[in-house]
Amino acid sequence: QVQLVESGGGLVQAGGSLRLSCAASGRTFSTYIGGWLRQAPGKEREFVAAISRDSARTDYEDSVKGRFAISRDNTKNTVYLQMNSLKPEDTAVYHCAAVASLVPHFTARTFRYWGQGTQVTVSS
Repeated sequence: QVQLVESGGGLVQAGGSLRLSCAASGRTFSTYIGGWLRQAPGKEREFVAAISRDSARTDYEDSVKGRFAISRDNTKNTVYLQMNSLKPEDTAVYHCAAVASLVPHFTARTFRYWGQGTQVTVSS
């Protein structure tokens, strides 16, 4: 198993940036696919981004492509999400997530493990 703890959320104005971090513990995180999910009030949890074990492949939900960037540092057991040009519709609780296997197409249900989440609020 792997335990995930997010940090870096907060309140930001539209057009601003935030960088989320996810610290993993337990089984070596380098063996997992890392990802980020988000859940807005009244909506289902949705996939945001994923990164392969060696960072060679990244996947993004269409609405965040070109604005968000996922990265990882396996020496620190950490995954990051750099969020730029934030919009009010990006407001949600963001969850770090992990899964053991790479898949052709990621959805929120792909991931087996996720953290408690960190709140991101974007004001207009």
